[in-house]
Amino acid sequence: MDVMSLDPKIADRLKRTEDGLVPAIAQQYDTGEVLMLAWMDDEALHRTLTTGRATYWSRSRKEYWVKGESSGHQQWVKEVALDCDGDAILVKVDQVGAACHTGDRTCWDADRLDPAVGERPQ
Repeated sequence: MDVMSLDPKIADRLKRTEDGLVPAIAQQYDTGEVLMLAWMDDEALHRTLTTGRATYWSRSRKEYWVKGESSGHQQWVKEVALDCDGDAILVKVDQVGAACHTGDRTCWDADRLDPAVGERPQ
């Protein structure tokens, strides 16, 4: 795939880490279920916006990966948004199969922490 440029209007809004990445949260578009967190650079975001398939940058493998390309657990992009500061990306997807590399539906199923529970002031 040829490297293409992200629209400068979008690129100018991004606040990247030192290695050029922005965290991207994948969320099931119709239920709001939070599925996973991954990383995108300008090229991954460009590919996501232009192909309709969630594409991320693998920090461990140092390469792009299209979610589900090898596992079959695809993410079909429905909507993409930047947060108000431009330092996080929300990718609303239609998830096919498991989102987590462990085989769980989401990456947030296994290790729930028990917070102190308080009441909201009136």
